Amino acid sequence: MQLPVQSQSTLFAESWEAAAGPVDLVEIARVADRCGFAYVACCEHLAIPRRLAEAMSTVWYDPVATLAHLAAVTERVRLLSHVAVVGLRHPLITAKQYATLDRLSGGRLILGVGAGHVPEEFEALGVDFGRRGAVLDETVEALKVALGPDEFPKFEGERFAFEGLGQAPRPVQTPRPPIWVGGSSPAAVRRAAERGDGWLPQGDRREQLPGQITRLRRLREAAGIEEPVVIGTIAEPLYVGEPGWAVGRRTLSGAPERIADSLREYRAMGVQQIQVRFRSRSREELTDQMLAFGAEVAPLLNG
Repeated sequence: MQLPVQSQSTLFAESWEAAAGPVDLVEIARVADRCGFAYVACCEHLAIPRRLAEAMSTVWYDPVATLAHLAAVTERVRLLSHVAVVGLRHPLITAKQYATLDRLSGGRLILGVGAGHVPEEFEALGVDFGRRGAVLDETVEALKVALGPDEFPKFEGERFAFEGLGQAPRPVQTPRPPIWVGGSSPAAVRRAAERGDGWLPQGDRREQLPGQITRLRRLREAAGIEEPVVIGTIAEPLYVGEPGWAVGRRTLSGAPERIADSLREYRAMGVQQIQVRFRSRSREELTDQMLAFGAEVAPLLNG
């Protein structure tokens, strides 16, 4: 699940999140850890321009700092940057940050990457927004090397080149932490197919997913990549049980069996990871929902 509180766009944040903070994040991460959630995720924006601040808010926690903090209070749940805009910085900086996070967490990092969509963030750092896709492609390749097993990695690309420079600590995971690509544009699907270990779509409805997955697999086969790709999705908002309040017409609610039956449809499409979000009016209601999902719905998915 994507963590609440750490990003507060009006598109998805609940009203209680505005007054929440680190204590709430820690409790939610601990519940996710106990309930068997696969990962908790944190998104990245560096600075929100005024023209977007009303809709997006300016509350976006740093993913490395946030996930490192939560690594110290959890034991099992994996830690996903969903997504890090890695094209904004040199890959050696990103490699240092996320290799350290993987080491601190005992090998629980999943590095999720995306192209970014706010031009002002790129302009402030002197990065060409129009070329962000090409920059991201090269950055991913550089990160595969920089996060790999070699203490002194070597890479030479169009924009980045390094050799003879050692970085430690190395990641715990071998040969390196997985890199998942986020996004649903044609470029993002191509990037996931040709360069990613996993794919997380953004905004695709159910009826769109089979076509997207077919395209991704065809592109991966055409690129000659034999390693399997982890295919994820973001499910509709959920509420386990009868809510008794207006949770929105797209929210999937009701008995655990009904929710599980609906979510199993994703498996038939080829989806292997489902990112969930629960409607809630407080942190307590959210963690109650997580507990109910872990105890009553998840066993029906995995059985």
